[in-house]
Amino acid sequence: MSRPSAIDALIQAFRCLPGVGPKSAQRMTYHVLQRDRDGGKQLSAALREAVERVGNCSRCRTLTDADICPVCSDASRDASVLCVVESPSDMTAIDKGTGYRGLYFVLMGHLSPLDGIGPEQLGLKHLEQRLEEGEVQEVVLATSSTVEGQATAHYIGEMVHAKGLRATRLAYGIPFGGELEFVDSTTLAHAFQGRIEFE
Repeated sequence: MSRPSAIDALIQAFRCLPGVGPKSAQRMTYHVLQRDRDGGKQLSAALREAVERVGNCSRCRTLTDADICPVCSDASRDASVLCVVESPSDMTAIDKGTGYRGLYFVLMGHLSPLDGIGPEQLGLKHLEQRLEEGEVQEVVLATSSTVEGQATAHYIGEMVHAKGLRATRLAYGIPFGGELEFVDSTTLAHAFQGRIEFE
């Protein structure tokens, strides 16, 4: 049985989402078309607006629809501590799961030479400029504990030490090979409070 091409196109479109395979994409497509066309229209409009309006914060590189995100523009935050994370979802996890009140730098990934991701793609020149401004005294390396995350932390730690600044790393509670966005807030808070000197 052949399906209309519009249905196949929607199934393929849903497959761009992480963790969505052919069956899940088909299930979502049929749900929208059979039971929730209004929801589908809202999803389409919200997705179009987000794709057109959302960019990167000029200070920390997180996703935002303004030039400077709400965190970077919050004068009550401690500008002497800068937390380096791999993704906006890691930033959200730390901000919601801990008492951290400093600022962030979002790498939008980690070093991965095989995938063509080097220091330039992570905005490390921009990070270096932030460190040279003189406000930052401590850099918290909150990359994941994967091999790539560890290599990224080591690279940035060397850069931080070369500037004569303090580099710390999340200490415990994060499972080896784990991703920050999937760690519960209690574990994340303990890991954040117990961070250690990075050498």
